[in-house]
Amino acid sequence: MKRCCEGVGLPCLFQGVGMANPQPPRYLLVFDFDETIVNENSDDSIVRVAPGQTLPEHIRQTFREGFYNEYMQRVLAYLGDQGIRMGDFKTVYENIPLSPGMPELFQFLSKNHELFEIILISDANMFGIESKLRAAGFYSLFRKIFSNPSSFDKRGYLTLGPYHSHKCLDCPANMCKRKILTEYLAERAQEEVEFERVFYVGDGANDFCPSVSLTSADVAFPRKGYPMHRMTQEMEKKQPGAFQATVVPWESAAEVARYLQELLKRKC
Repeated sequence: MKRCCEGVGLPCLFQGVGMANPQPPRYLLVFDFDETIVNENSDDSIVRVAPGQTLPEHIRQTFREGFYNEYMQRVLAYLGDQGIRMGDFKTVYENIPLSPGMPELFQFLSKNHELFEIILISDANMFGIESKLRAAGFYSLFRKIFSNPSSFDKRGYLTLGPYHSHKCLDCPANMCKRKILTEYLAERAQEEVEFERVFYVGDGANDFCPSVSLTSADVAFPRKGYPMHRMTQEMEKKQPGAFQATVVPWESAAEVARYLQELLKRKC
């Protein structure tokens, strides 16, 4: 008989002859997209298709803090006016590099897919995210993707809308990731799916908001040196113990894979 956890990151599949196998633990793993799964901000990446690979000053000057979605609507309209169409955008999105270690993390999750329910919450756009994940071969790992709606209109322009409205004062007008995560957990609980732990992998200030709602059983994986990481450090300084989740910073997503692998071993 195989020893418990023999091999890499395997769940306890062998409990002894005649013993009923318990249900495997259920974990929810939440990913951000920009500068988390991919190593760039995908909104910045599409500027490569603009004439001269830059935006005119009159477009750049319309940016307002907290209203990035509206700004990107104007950027996309400008690119459409320049003749940029679906194939151009698709090529750019597909070629955005993955963050260091992300292929290893996704391979680990593919091998242990029965233990993890995986969702993605991103302030990018659905077309860009789906294009990249399909090209990378990891799209099927995700149970659900929450992002701003995007589509091509009859002119062939890529159009963008806000995800929702909310009352959170800390998040951009079009998306509060804490609201999305809270509603998702409530919906899954109604479907009688309860998660033993929630893992959140992100980098930005808008990832800090949902991570504050995590419990002491959960783990936040902020990308080292990025806003989410700095904000968790600042909260711990100002209000020790207020941030309840375990914080595991990462430079390579392979570190996240190793942490999860060790967790599965300890479950035995």
